Amino acid sequence: MTHSTELVFRYDSSTVASVVASSVAVEAGDIEGDRSDAAVDRDGDTVTVTVDATDLTALRAGQNTWLTLVEVAERAAESAGRRAE
Repeated sequence: MTHSTELVFRYDSSTVASVVASSVAVEAGDIEGDRSDAAVDRDGDTVTVTVDATDLTALRAGQNTWLTLVEVAERAAESAGRRAE
Protein backbone atom coordinates (compact mmCIF):
# COMPACT_ATOMS: atom_id res chain seq x y z
CA MET A 1 0.00 0.00 0.00
CA THR A 2 1.34 3.41 -0.95
CA HIS A 3 0.57 6.55 1.03
CA SER A 4 0.54 9.93 -0.67
CA THR A 5 0.03 13.57 0.18
CA GLU A 6 0.11 16.87 -1.66
CA LEU A 7 1.61 19.96 -0.10
CA VAL A 8 0.21 23.04 -1.85
CA PHE A 9 1.82 26.48 -1.60
CA ARG A 10 0.28 29.64 -3.15
CA TYR A 11 2.26 32.83 -3.69
CA ASP A 12 1.57 36.45 -4.56
CA SER A 13 3.13 36.02 -7.99
CA SER A 14 4.11 33.36 -10.45
CA THR A 15 7.67 34.71 -10.29
CA VAL A 16 8.00 33.84 -6.61
CA ALA A 17 6.37 30.45 -7.23
CA SER A 18 8.85 29.80 -10.04
CA VAL A 19 11.83 30.65 -7.82
CA VAL A 20 10.58 28.41 -5.01
CA ALA A 21 9.73 25.53 -7.36
CA SER A 22 13.06 25.62 -9.16
CA SER A 23 14.93 25.87 -5.87
CA VAL A 24 13.36 22.76 -4.36
CA ALA A 25 12.86 20.69 -7.53
CA VAL A 26 16.58 19.93 -7.73
CA GLU A 27 16.26 18.12 -4.40
CA ALA A 28 13.60 15.69 -5.66
CA GLY A 29 16.12 13.31 -7.17
CA ASP A 30 18.70 13.77 -4.44
CA ILE A 31 16.73 12.91 -1.31
CA GLU A 32 14.47 10.19 -2.57
CA GLY A 33 14.98 7.00 -0.64
CA ASP A 34 13.78 3.47 -0.97
CA ARG A 35 10.73 4.27 1.20
CA SER A 36 9.62 7.59 -0.30
CA ASP A 37 9.91 9.90 -3.26
CA ALA A 38 8.58 13.31 -4.25
CA ALA A 39 7.66 15.40 -7.26
CA VAL A 40 7.51 19.18 -7.55
CA ASP A 41 5.12 20.93 -9.94
CA ARG A 42 4.22 24.57 -10.54
CA ASP A 43 1.10 26.00 -12.11
CA GLY A 44 1.13 29.80 -12.19
CA ASP A 45 1.38 31.07 -8.63
CA THR A 46 0.98 27.61 -7.04
CA VAL A 47 3.67 25.06 -6.18
CA THR A 48 2.65 21.50 -5.37
CA VAL A 49 4.93 18.93 -3.79
CA THR A 50 3.59 15.38 -3.96
CA VAL A 51 5.15 12.97 -1.48
CA ASP A 52 4.65 9.22 -1.92
CA ALA A 53 5.78 6.73 0.71
CA THR A 54 5.56 3.06 1.51
CA ASP A 55 4.44 3.67 5.12
CA LEU A 56 3.10 6.45 7.31
CA THR A 57 6.39 7.02 9.12
CA ALA A 58 8.19 7.62 5.83
CA LEU A 59 5.34 9.86 4.66
CA ARG A 60 5.59 12.02 7.78
CA ALA A 61 9.37 12.27 7.42
CA GLY A 62 8.97 13.21 3.77
CA GLN A 63 6.42 15.89 4.60
CA ASN A 64 8.70 17.39 7.24
CA THR A 65 11.65 17.40 4.85
CA TRP A 66 9.73 19.11 2.05
CA LEU A 67 8.07 21.65 4.33
CA THR A 68 11.53 22.65 5.55
CA LEU A 69 12.97 22.83 2.02
CA VAL A 70 10.10 25.04 0.83
CA GLU A 71 10.41 27.28 3.89
CA VAL A 72 14.12 27.83 3.20
CA ALA A 73 13.42 28.56 -0.49
CA GLU A 74 10.70 31.05 0.50
CA ARG A 75 13.07 32.87 2.84
CA ALA A 76 15.76 32.98 0.15
CA ALA A 77 13.28 34.33 -2.43
CA GLU A 78 12.06 36.94 0.06
CA SER A 79 15.60 38.00 0.87
CA ALA A 80 16.51 38.26 -2.83
CA GLY A 81 13.39 40.32 -3.44
CA ARG A 82 14.35 42.80 -0.71
CA ARG A 83 17.82 43.18 -2.17
CA ALA A 84 16.39 43.86 -5.62
CA GLU A 85 14.30 46.80 -4.36
